[in-house]
Amino acid sequence: MTFSTTATAVRLALGGFLLLATLSAVEAKSREQEMMMIEPSERIEQRCNARAMGDVGRDNRGMKPDELVAYAYGDTVIKGARIKAPGAAIRSGRTWYHLSYDCVTEHDGLDVKSFSFKLGAAIPTSEWSKHYLVAP
Repeated sequence: MTFSTTATAVRLALGGFLLLATLSAVEAKSREQEMMMIEPSERIEQRCNARAMGDVGRDNRGMKPDELVAYAYGDTVIKGARIKAPGAAIRSGRTWYHLSYDCVTEHDGLDVKSFSFKLGAAIPTSEWSKHYLVAP
């Protein structure tokens, strides 16, 4: 490979990276616009549910959350940019677990400012249907 061929390959690789970075920024902007079309309380709940799934997965080795029901065992309480979900449930694999979280958002509910959670015990299969918990 000659120098000019190498330089061309590098320019193409960097150009591809810049194109991907530009597409990612456009996609992020599009997702943000879609989120702004959702009712504020729903937007806050969705953002905080996503944060809960990420934090639970990172903080608990072996868990890979794939579903969350914020109102499974109790109503969520939303006041302004804050949501408390004392009766949530989160699923990882073939098991549902009790969860409670407290989440504060900012920027119209698009970003999470603070978040804390407590993961509880596994939920018996016999309770799933009456608490909106679906089988994997």
